[in-house]
Amino acid sequence: MMSAPNPLLAPWTALHGLPPFAELQPAHFEPALQQAMAAHRSELAALGAAGAAPTFDNTVAAFDRTGRTLDRVASVFYNLSSSATSDALQAAQRKLAAPMAAHHSAIHTDRAFFARLDGLHARREQLGLTLEQQRLLERLHLDFVRSGAQLADAPRRRYAEVMEALAQLTTRFAQNVLHDESGWQLALTSPADLAGLPDFLRAAASQAAVERGLTGHVITLSRSLVVPFLTFSERPDLREKAWRAWTTRGEHAGEHDNREVARDILRLRREQAQLMGHSCYADHALADTMAGTRSAVQQLLGEVWPRALKAVQAEEDALQAMRSQHGLAPGRIEPWDWRFWAEKVRRERFNVDDAEVKPYFALDRVISAAFDCAQRLFGLQFTPNPDLPVYHPDVRAYEVRNAESQLIGIFLQDNFARPNKRSGAWMSSLRMQTRNVAVGEAAQLPVILNNNNFAKGAADEPTLLSLDDARTLFHEFGHGLHGLLSDVTFERLSGTQVLRDFVELPSQIFEHWITEPEVLRQHARHWKTGEPMPAELMQRLARARLFNQGYETVRYTASAMADMAVHSLPEAEPPADLGAFEADLLQRAGLPHGVGLNHRLVHFQHLFSSSGYAAGYYVYLWAEVLDADGYDAFAEAGSPFDPGVASKLLRHVYSSGNSVEPGAAYAAFRGRAARVEPLLRKRGLLQAEPA
Repeated sequence: MMSAPNPLLAPWTALHGLPPFAELQPAHFEPALQQAMAAHRSELAALGAAGAAPTFDNTVAAFDRTGRTLDRVASVFYNLSSSATSDALQAAQRKLAAPMAAHHSAIHTDRAFFARLDGLHARREQLGLTLEQQRLLERLHLDFVRSGAQLADAPRRRYAEVMEALAQLTTRFAQNVLHDESGWQLALTSPADLAGLPDFLRAAASQAAVERGLTGHVITLSRSLVVPFLTFSERPDLREKAWRAWTTRGEHAGEHDNREVARDILRLRREQAQLMGHSCYADHALADTMAGTRSAVQQLLGEVWPRALKAVQAEEDALQAMRSQHGLAPGRIEPWDWRFWAEKVRRERFNVDDAEVKPYFALDRVISAAFDCAQRLFGLQFTPNPDLPVYHPDVRAYEVRNAESQLIGIFLQDNFARPNKRSGAWMSSLRMQTRNVAVGEAAQLPVILNNNNFAKGAADEPTLLSLDDARTLFHEFGHGLHGLLSDVTFERLSGTQVLRDFVELPSQIFEHWITEPEVLRQHARHWKTGEPMPAELMQRLARARLFNQGYETVRYTASAMADMAVHSLPEAEPPADLGAFEADLLQRAGLPHGVGLNHRLVHFQHLFSSSGYAAGYYVYLWAEVLDADGYDAFAEAGSPFDPGVASKLLRHVYSSGNSVEPGAAYAAFRGRAARVEPLLRKRGLLQAEPA
């Protein structure tokens, strides 16, 4: 027992109610979460036992206010587990995974409370509710139903057991991937090992070595290191080593092997789906999406896949021609060679070289560009405040105010890769926006986090981003704006808590602004000279925009197809060898050998570190239909900052949360449903008609 008070449960007195990060220890979380879960159960029991007849206010709105202490503690726990973990924190994750899942099952299957909620839902049309109130009632009722509230006793208990087991397995899957990512490094020990690497990559590899207590240069499995290495290294043997380490994460025999973990997850997800009346997990997951059905997803993937294959074949022909120019005999292109030869083709065709481009994308400049676009579009002001507590020195904290200078939220940005931080890029929250608070309390302002995994520059130089890295920062910032700009009454409908195939619209549409010429003219300045990016270089970048898009589209779509296929299997037993299943599926679909896919199943965290994107990786493409069509509204208005279009985007997309059905929200913004042609044009696939 700890003698001192638990800082997670004491009042948070830091500025704006931020967590007392400096006081927190891994040992604080288990007792705090256990106590917070008990408090949540007591709150729910009181609602279920209420003597007054159920009303929207005493049942639906009241439920939306429950569990706030648990939300507060759990959000810190999960954010630290992702961004600044430790052995002790990982042990706490494993220990708490099942109890947390059991708690949420118990809450969402509470018979007394659900009877009150169910009765209100049955007569919702007669209650005189506002549209937002009705939306909350419908969403909460669906949450309970999809958690097993309508099941009989035995299947309901089994459903809860399945969810507990899944929570343990998904936690283990994520930790296994982190182990493989943080435990591998490629030391470059001789001048020959550095052949072809531009200065920015050498500087980043040197900094990676310093951070690991080593000398020289080190390539890690951070995307911002391994992708440039595969692009520029003149050493095919070293490229192969890096590629194999990157693509076999989670596939090494021993304690951290994800192959059986993923199969166990698939078994349980199929059982979960069957308990809910579905033949496979994909049907269960898609029932609460914009797409709705597997056939709708397959229709979209089928529209893109053959066009992308045709485009990638033309790209491969160009790579083969480049190999011939370098005196190599005809032969198939290996997956660790594609980026290398593609970069040579890009230089020849468009005279575009990352070594020339990256000096114009210093990290601080790209952050300033994102803030400036948010100000011009939505009137936001981001003011750094070093007095705000943060969990790591890398994190920058900002107060966010609207055009009337009113504080609307807090933004934390954590941009750098670390061994104790999971890979990828993501948005999360420490607090969601809501006005549904107890009498006398102030409305709850959001606290939003963005995480990236950029490789730090050398100590005396800025961190330089590729254009893809800059897009990633804008993408996650778009998610961040979705959380910060939320303007709804109820927490359950706040911010990014929308249907999964709508949540990527605010992030993906914001990516467009990083390549707008007027944004580049203002913010893309050489880090040494301060000179703006030359107009001629901007033109070359614009001409190269569609280069290698077949490759990128095929890699993404292949991963989406594998996801949908493995979650559509009706058999009780998943494939004995998931790698062979994946390879056979993609070979039959015509995936070229040298292209590969974005994520293999054994390390596919979107699918197996949680259920968030399981049978849902397609959503990036679905949302891209919306973002490409939606951004055309600015082009039609004649300005990327047209105030009328920006106002509609803010009102109907960024601030409405889940208070409106997403199809209706998009139509309110655009004036009609989305069309697929802008997506095909954006990816250069309009001319790549399927054979």
